[in-house]
Formats: sequence, C-alpha cells, structure tokens
Amino acid sequence: MKKIVSFMKRNYKILLLVVLVSAVLWSFRSKSEDFDNPDKDKLLIELITYVLDRGHFDPKDVNDNFSENVFMDFIGALDAQKRYFLASDLKDFEKFKYELDEQIKQTDISFFNRAHLKLMKRMSEVKDIYPKILAEPFDFTKDEAINVDYEKLPYSSSKKELTDRWRKQLKLSALTQFYDKLQEEKTKKEEDDSYEMKSEETLEKEARESILKNMDEYFNFMDEIERKDWFTVYVNAIVEEFDPHTFYFAPNEKERFDMNMSGKFEGIGARLQKRYDEIKVAEIISGGPAWRDKSIEVGDIILKVAQGEDEPVDIVGMRLDDAVKLIKGPKGTEVRLTVKRVDGTIEVIPVIRDVVELEEAFAKTSLITKDNRKFGLINLPKFYVDFTDYKERNAATDVKKEIERLKEEGMEGLVIDLRDNGGGSLKTVVDMAGLFIKDGPIVQVKSIGEGKEVLKDRDKSIVWDGPLVILVNELSASASEILAAAMQDYKRAIVIGSKQTYGKGTVQNVIDLNQFLRGSSYGDVGALKLTTQKFYRVNGGSTQLEGVKSDVIMPDRYSYINIGEKDQDNPLPWDKIDAADFDVWDGYIDFNETISKSKQRMAQNDYISLIEENAKWVKQQQEDYEYPLNYTAYAKEIEENEEYAKRFKDLSKYETNLTFNSLPYELEQIQKDDVLKEKRERWHEDLMKDVYVEEAVNVLQDLKINFLKNKKLANVNKG
Repeated sequence: MKKIVSFMKRNYKILLLVVLVSAVLWSFRSKSEDFDNPDKDKLLIELITYVLDRGHFDPKDVNDNFSENVFMDFIGALDAQKRYFLASDLKDFEKFKYELDEQIKQTDISFFNRAHLKLMKRMSEVKDIYPKILAEPFDFTKDEAINVDYEKLPYSSSKKELTDRWRKQLKLSALTQFYDKLQEEKTKKEEDDSYEMKSEETLEKEARESILKNMDEYFNFMDEIERKDWFTVYVNAIVEEFDPHTFYFAPNEKERFDMNMSGKFEGIGARLQKRYDEIKVAEIISGGPAWRDKSIEVGDIILKVAQGEDEPVDIVGMRLDDAVKLIKGPKGTEVRLTVKRVDGTIEVIPVIRDVVELEEAFAKTSLITKDNRKFGLINLPKFYVDFTDYKERNAATDVKKEIERLKEEGMEGLVIDLRDNGGGSLKTVVDMAGLFIKDGPIVQVKSIGEGKEVLKDRDKSIVWDGPLVILVNELSASASEILAAAMQDYKRAIVIGSKQTYGKGTVQNVIDLNQFLRGSSYGDVGALKLTTQKFYRVNGGSTQLEGVKSDVIMPDRYSYINIGEKDQDNPLPWDKIDAADFDVWDGYIDFNETISKSKQRMAQNDYISLIEENAKWVKQQQEDYEYPLNYTAYAKEIEENEEYAKRFKDLSKYETNLTFNSLPYELEQIQKDDVLKEKRERWHEDLMKDVYVEEAVNVLQDLKINFLKNKKLANVNKG
C-alpha cells in the first residue's frame, strides 16, 4: 500500500485521494512525452495542481483573481525589498498578471523562466553597484532619510534611481555601525584617559569595510541558490494561495521537516555553517557521536569528506546542503573528515554515525519550590513524533514519564508551558490530553464533504488528577491550541497567557509525491503539505482565526504585533459545528473563584502594567519606517529611544521567590554533560525572572481539589 506521512491516522478520504491521483499520474507519465519541453518542473506543476484540486479542504478556483495573487506573491518573494527589479521589468511582466491561471493549467512555466532570468540579470548588475558605492566615504552630515516601508515603496524607475536606493540602504547600515563604533571608542576613553581614540574617518572606513564583507558573503550565498530553488519559490507562490499552511517541500526541505518533527537525525552530531568557501563547525550537539568522541571541535573547517575507505571528496566551495548530504548518513556507517583545526593543523577524523537527538526540541522539566511546597513545570517546545515509529519517542509518552517523576518528588500542582509551541502531531495531543481526564472527546475533525470525526481519549486511567495550569502566548498554535482548548472546555485546567493564541485550526497531511511516480526518471520530486481538514473544540467552536482565549490574560511583548493566523494571507474562515458529548471535570472546588483572584492580582500588578506599556512602545517602534541618514539626527533619535527605554529597565531585574531544580535523573546526566548543565542553568535563571510562571504557581496554590471526587477516580484507576 502506498504510504502517506500524516499528522493523524489515515482516513478514507485521503486513501481515496491516493488511489485517484495514482491512476491519473500513470496518464501523466505517458503524456509527459508529448510536452514540448518534457521536464521535471512541468510534471511537478501538473501533479501538485491536481492533488490540490482533489485533496485540499477548501479548493480554489484557478481564475484571473488567483493568477493576480500568484503573480504579486511570486514577484514579492523574488524581490521583497525592491532592490533588483525596475519599474520597466514589472511592466514587462504585467502581461502575465492574468494569464498564470491558464499557464498553470497548461503546465506552461514561461512566466517563471522570464522572471528568473531577469532576476539573475538584475542581481548581476547589483554586484557591480555595491562595491563602487562602498569604495567612497559616506557623508553623514548630509540631511537625508530613508523609508524602509518596502511594501508601499514603488519600484525604481531607472538604474540611477536603483543605485541611489542601494546607496541609502548601505549608508544606513554603515551609519549604524559607525555610531556603535564611535560609542565604543568613547567608552574606552572614559575607562582609560590615556586611550587614543580612532578618528571618525577611520571608523567610517571600518564601517564600510565591514558592510562590504557582509555584502560579499550575502552574494556568495545568493550565488549558491540554483534554478531549482527559485522554482520551489514559484511553486509555493501557487500552493500558498490555498491557505498559509499548504506548502511544497523540495526534497531537502522534506528531510529537514521530518527531522524537525522527530527531533532527531542520523549523522555526526554537528551544526555546520558556510563562510565564503569554507564549511565550518558551528556547534557540537550534546550526546552525538562528535560530542562523545571529542574528535571535532567548534571552529574546525571541514575540507574533505570520505565514505569509509572511499576516496575523499573536496567540499571547499561546495553548497552547504550538498556538503551536509555527504556528512550525514545511516547509523553505524563511517565517515572520514579531513579537517583544518583552529591552529592550522590538518587531520583526518573517522566518525561512526549514530542517531542524534536534538534535546532542545523535547520536553524538559523543572521542579519548583515555593513556601516548602513543590510544583512541576514541563516545557513543551512542540508536539514531536517519530513518523516511522510512534512508539520510539513522542511528546505524549515523554510528558507522561515526566509527570510520574514529578509525582515521585511530591508535586502538588503542574504547569504545562506551551508558549511558542507551534504544534505538531495531532495524535500526541489526544494522547496527552488523556493524561488529565478519565476519558472522552478531545477534538473534533471535519473533512470536506464528510461528517465530523471525534477523536477521543479511551484510556480511563488518569496520570495527573491535581491542579493544572496551561501557559500560552500568541505563538502557541495548532496542536497547542487543541490541548489548551480541550482542557479549558473540560474546566480541567486554567489557561494563562495572551489574549488569544495563534488561531490555526487546520490539519495538514504531508504527501510524498514520489509515490505517484514509480519508475520515473525524474528523480525525487519532494512532498506537499496539504490542508485536508479543520479541527474544532469539543464545545463545537473552531480555533481557526480566534484561537484560544486565556482565562487569565497577561500581556507580553507580542501583544500588539500582528503575528496570528488572522494576519496571514489567505487564511481559512472561522466556523462552528455541533458540540461533542462530554462531561465537565468536577475535580475542583473553586475553579471560577481562582480565576477571579488571578485577574485581581494582574490588575494590581505594576510589573504587568509595565510589560503592556513596553509592548505598545515596541509596536510603535516597528511602525516607524523612516530613518535619518544624518549622524546628528540619527544619534538624537537613538538617544531619545534609549532614554525612553529606561522606563522598562526594571523588566530585566524582576525576580520571583521561586526555586527551580532539575529532577534527580537529569542531575545525574548533568554531572557528565557540561553543555546540558549550562543549558539548564540558563533556563532556570530565566524561569526565576518569569512572572508568567510565578502567576501560574500562584494559581496552583489557590486551586482546591475535590478530594471526594478524586478518591472515586483513584478507585476507578485501581480497578
């Protein structure tokens, strides 16, 4: 049976889609020989548009309006800051504005070819522009300004105007560095009166040289972007018209997506970066082969890569992605790296590849102590899962283990921190919610043209029956919203955080497009993340656009920034279906009273008021698109902002009266792992300043448990 990797169990609709598309794709293959230019790009367009039309939850009419949107989005993606194309180029492209719907249907990619070639030409021209600009000193006494509201900025009418636009942008960058360098010199002079300050001419020159180096690195990176990469941008300009979460993964991107969701990969356990032509080790991942062997160090430059005893391949000048492909590989295999050490010596280092787990992607736990009472905090970065083997490792299983460990330490209340958690596996949410209730529906899922499906917790056991708080913010999305919504509807937990969460109420399936092209000579064609369903709370309301509204609202730095689903392009609408049949949790005595007490504390908390004032100021700063290019005016603006920012200096000084510690099993690991030790110490330092966690603990202290009810539940669990 053909395989679809998805966030939830297979359902009839998706299986039917596979059968339909498979049948049609055999005809795609036979027809491909009739193309005037039978290449992979055309086949990809045909395949993706067919899958979108048959499988998307809300398929779109590919018409003139669709064409116009794709046109504008693709041009915007190619030149977001309007630093390459001229107004004349847009006029030349204009004839395609309402033709792309027909081109898509006919797998005609002439617009892409035209725009791509023009972009390459304009980028090549800019490579001659910026070095000439940076060869001459900037006049910071000249009274001029730059507007960086690129969305409203018109395209340059001529190369002369484009050159001046680049001049202003580079001048702003240089002015920023010049100001910082001058402040550093003044500080050194204040600290040591004998210090001889560098002249302003020298500082201005150093600023330009630094900008030149950065620009050279930028264009070296841009030179590595191949035509196939730009074509991926075009494909996504098409698919993202359906909704913000439908996305095409090129082959390499699909691999990264799987790694991100599983939190692990097979390789040597090092993060690499490219500077000019060199591939450098940027980080050694704790617990990986390179970390265990202590054979490779941060700063090492990898010159060659050999598979076991094979001939080494020179990777100097190679694309970073291609170099990473050579270095990664299956567990148990050997890779031999020729590295240049920081001291200049060259060595050949053999490394046996292994599974590398990215611990920062997994749940982490802290034991909180306040007034001799103990509480637990579990931070969950995402709802991770190993798609190839659910039992191998997943968020729900890990959280269950952490709860059991916290209970052994005498935990009286639990905080689940879902702030910045963008979601993940739907199955793990259902399993995780079941840890806190006896049984019942967790989320309702609806597919186009079908009735709803209610996903339930069927395990009557309860892992944690005590006080529960869930922390959220504006970046808590998708699976995070399902858990928060379910616990809120059951009145099982009090949700604390932002006015509302992100507002992503849709389900995506990741479909491997290669399954439709068995025997094809085109190679890997990637995958499509497709919105196939919408999910709904057990009370019937969708989280789409509206998100989950916190029981206790606490402002944060995102409060006035447009970052939610409602602020994205082409979001699906909010709607409502019938509520599921569920029983509200009655394990608390004073649920509503506790919420009222918390709201009162927040209303009287001066620190919270200061956070909100800061959030409004951040919003105001972000909406200021005009920057002076005159040093005096620039310095005055910086100094005024710094003076106003002093109002918020106390935000970084806040201290709670909470104590945070790792659990015993992790303390043992920390003794052998200095990197993990440093990570946990930093995390605990941050938690000690976290007013949101502090209030969560206050709420846990206020919540009173209905012991009679819990005793009955305990008897059920024993049975």
